[in-house]
Amino acid sequence: MFMDFSEYPDKAPEYDLRNFLEAGMHFGHSSAKWHPKMKDFIYMEKDGVHIFDLAKTEAQLKLAYNFLFDLGSKGKKVIFVGTKRQARDLVRGKASEAGALYMAQRWMGGMLTNWNQINKSIKRMNTIASGLESGKFDGYTKFERVQLEKEHNRLSRFFEGVKDLKGKPDCLVVIDPKREKNAVAEATKVGIPVIALIDSNTNPANIDLPIPGNDDALSSIEIVLTELSKAYAEGRKSKK
Repeated sequence: MFMDFSEYPDKAPEYDLRNFLEAGMHFGHSSAKWHPKMKDFIYMEKDGVHIFDLAKTEAQLKLAYNFLFDLGSKGKKVIFVGTKRQARDLVRGKASEAGALYMAQRWMGGMLTNWNQINKSIKRMNTIASGLESGKFDGYTKFERVQLEKEHNRLSRFFEGVKDLKGKPDCLVVIDPKREKNAVAEATKVGIPVIALIDSNTNPANIDLPIPGNDDALSSIEIVLTELSKAYAEGRKSKK
């Protein structure tokens, strides 16, 4: 899917590339493990490691910021996806603060391509949660209530971040698309745009808006998630 992200109004702030540098965003993977399609984002090779051109990282981040601001202003749904250890807590926190959705534990197969089935699980989770809170199940035996709590805990482990999703989302924001390849593949199949923090070892072919940078360092991930969640949140505020 081709999208012209340059058409969106400029809402992004100016970035100091020194902050990107201090966060280690410029470090790619070993040059022996690079993907040739990432060459346009690479500035140089140093000591066997590819170094990203941070000016290009900034340019891509600004495009992503503008797009997410626009989605927020229109009330569109965005899912932040990041299940690797160093990303999941940030994904939960930043997405929740921004009023976005998230998948931080594990991407559930069929989330986008088998929505009817996934929707049943989400509705079941919400029904149990509502019943436990309202006292609807007070007449059940202790064993039955325990079983319901176990079922709710199991479902919420995967679906808590998307409990308010009523249909397919309008965009995915992905940390490390190589790890989240199933999410990217599903989004591509159903035509949902993907924004991703992408490292030098990953094929960007199915990423609509790649943000080249270190997708392993906590500080690098935090910068991207902070800016993109802020963009979505500011867009939502502008709608009110």
